[in-house]
Amino acid sequence: MLSFCVVGQATAQKKKKRSKKAKAKTEKVIKTVVPQKMDTTAYAIGLMLGLDMKKEGLNQLDPAAIAQAIEDVFKERDFALEPQTAGQIASDYRKEQKALIGLKNLEEGQKFLEENAEKPGVKVTASGLQYKIMEGGDGDIPTSSDRVRVHYHGTLIDGTVFDSSIERGESIDFPVMGVIKGWQEVLQLMPTGSIWRVFIPAKLAYGNRGPGKISPNSTLIFDIELLAIE
Repeated sequence: MLSFCVVGQATAQKKKKRSKKAKAKTEKVIKTVVPQKMDTTAYAIGLMLGLDMKKEGLNQLDPAAIAQAIEDVFKERDFALEPQTAGQIASDYRKEQKALIGLKNLEEGQKFLEENAEKPGVKVTASGLQYKIMEGGDGDIPTSSDRVRVHYHGTLIDGTVFDSSIERGESIDFPVMGVIKGWQEVLQLMPTGSIWRVFIPAKLAYGNRGPGKISPNSTLIFDIELLAIE
């Protein structure tokens, strides 16, 4: 009976030692992994901030000054500017950059459309919309009161894909008058079953708005397959 108790105590002591070693190992891992995770998280947030700022045309700003301002906030130091003043400066600068980007896109879009209009097979409508028939169709042509089902692939003139039902693998349906003007016009020209490549000037697209990957005054290119009139 006594020997059993001694053995039991020895086993318990071994388990206790193993438990301490395991705990020490876990703490070591935590001390190593947690800072790495925090560094990765901080970098990820900084990366997303940088990408967003570049998209807005703010990439000419000094990253060191931006980092200094963030550090001042985190460490509760005195600010070089009052927050209200800083907010107004940032807002004004964003507006200026957006206007510059919009002007640049407008000029590049106009040049692209002028050159594109001379290419074989490209047709130009009175509104300035351009299209090229990739595959003809012989079905009905939608009217303004119809609802249609389509597949599409949208890019900017530099080839950047901003939206694609084809890549998602799922077609979409919507009312003809529920989309941008360029789409409204072209859908009422397309026979069902056809595939057209459509070149849409900014004025018939999103204008000076910039949703998602589309910056202000962007000319858009769509491959549109009209599947059906719903």
